[in-house]
Amino acid sequence: MQKVIVIGGGAAGLMAAVTAAQNGAEVLLLEKNDRLGKKLLITGKGRCNVTNTAPLQDFVKNIPGNGRFLYSVFSKFFNWDTWSFFEELNVPLKEERGGRVFPVSDKAIDIVNAFVNLLYSLAVQIKYNEDVKEIKVENNKAVGVVTSKGDFYKADSVILATGGASYPGTGSNGEGFKIAQAVGHNIVDLHPALVPLECEEDWVKNWQGLSLRNINAKVIVDGKEEREMFGEMLFTHFGVSGPIILSLSRQIALDLKAGKNVELSINLKPALTREQLDKRICRDFERYSRKQIKNALHDLLPSKMIMDIIDLAVIDEDKFVNQISKEERERLVDLLQNLTMTITHTRPLSEAIVTGGGISTKEINPKTMESKLIGNLYCIGEVVDVDAFTGGYNLQAAFSMGYVAGVDCAKE
Repeated sequence: MQKVIVIGGGAAGLMAAVTAAQNGAEVLLLEKNDRLGKKLLITGKGRCNVTNTAPLQDFVKNIPGNGRFLYSVFSKFFNWDTWSFFEELNVPLKEERGGRVFPVSDKAIDIVNAFVNLLYSLAVQIKYNEDVKEIKVENNKAVGVVTSKGDFYKADSVILATGGASYPGTGSNGEGFKIAQAVGHNIVDLHPALVPLECEEDWVKNWQGLSLRNINAKVIVDGKEEREMFGEMLFTHFGVSGPIILSLSRQIALDLKAGKNVELSINLKPALTREQLDKRICRDFERYSRKQIKNALHDLLPSKMIMDIIDLAVIDEDKFVNQISKEERERLVDLLQNLTMTITHTRPLSEAIVTGGGISTKEINPKTMESKLIGNLYCIGEVVDVDAFTGGYNLQAAFSMGYVAGVDCAKE
């Protein structure tokens, strides 16, 4: 019977632990917190977006950080396997907009509890408050781990599943990168992959808490339009966030790091052409012709935005609608379809949902997740240089890597 140590009780580590045990291994799970799955509990706003129903090719396209590396693990454990896995553990799932999959209960705790119950039923030994500091290597093979308390745990295989450097309060404080580096692995520069953005303009802060749906966001780098995305965004006290902003943030972080000038252009009315929007505004102006402009845009915009939009369009807020010139109206139309803000920074890596960078995929066997440098050492989850957009892609990547590592390390 193979003795396996799993370092970290997050999504990847939990899947690796149960899979190794199901395949006959004696498993010890070492968790630095006093409970398992702390980051899982906050994913999907506490609802836990476990996977996505997208077909394989589309799925990989949503993993800009080395998605092709995952083809092999996805061939062995993919989205419908995840669905079946939880259904068999009496956690029914449901599909929502965009192929996102959540527990029917909308409670992440049900996902964590399902794992915990399965671990106990498989006699997996769990040690809490165990902070691993070192992987012991002999003859170029992992033989065990040493904790911060100085305890040594012997093993035939070690699975490193410590997470990234995001949300350090959940336990993923970047220690795993140091552990991997100490045994010879190269760490690709870390950067926030799904992270809110800070803006230069003060008016953005006035819109704090405002969520906009069905808008189009376009990224402009050094004056050139680079990419765009349609969906939902959120204004904050420092800038912008929300699903499409987070998905765009990965490349923006890299552009900012390279010293490039980054702007974000928001089309608040992407369903309308410029001419259609102009006609729409003309109809509103006819309806409210005797009102001041500051009281005539409530059909068009959320209240929080109106005064700033009028100011940005260089229109006197007290001017009556029937006095608005064609040039002023055209400025308003242009602004609504090209509201531009300057991105100055991302929020810190500690606030990112996912860490970009990590253990180089070139040093990991994609078929087994075993290190190419150190035998019997497996690296899985966010500690690896793999990251995806929001929508269940990151968790599926973690589950798939965990499953494959769990199967392989259990072999005699």
